[in-house]
Amino acid sequence: MTKSFTVTQELTAKVIGSGTLPVLATPALAAWIENVATLATAELLSDDETTVGTNINLDHLRKSLVGETIRVTVKLLNRNNRQLTFAAECHNNEGILVGKATHTRFIVNIERFMSPH
Repeated sequence: MTKSFTVTQELTAKVIGSGTLPVLATPALAAWIENVATLATAELLSDDETTVGTNINLDHLRKSLVGETIRVTVKLLNRNNRQLTFAAECHNNEGILVGKATHTRFIVNIERFMSPH
């Protein structure tokens, strides 16, 4: 699954606080990867299930400036019962790899997950 995002001022390292420069913040890139992986799980779930992210191993390889479009593609690598492992690649409009990651999500029952512990 692939989805495109635009780097906005609000998503820069300077604004988010993960750095001092007006470039795409690594936490924003991680959130985009989680978003696309979440969308990719829709067909795997029943109405009473969702997924939660538990791990992301991200290499942020290149700066992205405000206004740039980043295309995030995720692919399901492995399903082990409730555990889903994805590979992600993020490219700019020039096709240059700006980030890559592995991301793990778990399928959970919504009601059980949201109940008080």
